[in-house]
Amino acid sequence: MAKIYYDNDADLNILKDKTIAIIGYGIQGRGQSLCLRDSGCRVVVSEVAGTPNFELAKKDGFTPVSAEEAAKAADIIQILTQDHVQAKVYNESIKPNLKKGKALCFSHGFNIRFKQIKPAKNIDVFMVAPKGPGALVRRMYEEGKGVPSLIAIYQDATGQAKEIGLAYAKAIRATRAGVIETTFEEETETDLFGEQAVLCGGVSELVMAGFDTLIDAGYQPEIAYFEVLHELKLITDLIQEYGITGMRRRVSNTACYGDLTRGPRIITEKTRKEMKKILKEIKTGKFAREWIKENEDGRPNFNKLIKQGEEHKIEKVGQQLREMMPWMKK
Repeated sequence: MAKIYYDNDADLNILKDKTIAIIGYGIQGRGQSLCLRDSGCRVVVSEVAGTPNFELAKKDGFTPVSAEEAAKAADIIQILTQDHVQAKVYNESIKPNLKKGKALCFSHGFNIRFKQIKPAKNIDVFMVAPKGPGALVRRMYEEGKGVPSLIAIYQDATGQAKEIGLAYAKAIRATRAGVIETTFEEETETDLFGEQAVLCGGVSELVMAGFDTLIDAGYQPEIAYFEVLHELKLITDLIQEYGITGMRRRVSNTACYGDLTRGPRIITEKTRKEMKKILKEIKTGKFAREWIKENEDGRPNFNKLIKQGEEHKIEKVGQQLREMMPWMKK
């Protein structure tokens, strides 16, 4: 079983004399910055001038600076920009300002796991990864609660990397929910696999395949949309709250029997073999190399596939039907 840390395992005083830089004031960056500040930490925010996030940081009471200035001023540097730009930001702005005893922090291990960032041996490198979006991290903090998080140590140059990481986790109140110990490899590989095979890739393709099957059989697209996409939230909400068995006990017996007897005909041994192949591509770095090259080339395949998805009939039908749903309008 995994090792889990709670409030009593962490000491906020470790951060008392340290400055924490948050590089990137996106959703996660904003949530963590506000929580750290409210826990008494000294926080400096880095964001690109002129961007909406730069203005939001100012509105929240921060004085955003360049990544170079933030890295120079900080003892702990949390990199929360998107994966594909982290290495560039690190090499150009952070690396020249790292000194012995400083710490790099991440909330996703992609760039360390696939060696896009190669930190010097004289600094700590750790991960604190909330298992929820930044807005939820902030909301739970304000309610006196926390979001379960992961902690991983890649380098322990000072001998205090774990203690610093746990203090950081406590400052965003993750230790109130529980902080699970992992590794950069495990977090990165499982995160990518979940996105590709289940949460994004698997679900999206399954929904569209179901929609196409009903349309090809002559059913109305509006009815197909409701049955294979709209009602998905009901099921995922039940699974999240009660688990798979709990969901099965809360849907109709007809739905449950169909689940138990027909589900394995959709997710076949062939599907499971393909999942293992996808996991292997992640572990060997094949996917990472492909994604890095895709960005270097200007994202031609990414943009083509996004456009294809936008033109699928399910998107046009869904857009019309969502206009009928007042609870979804901003």
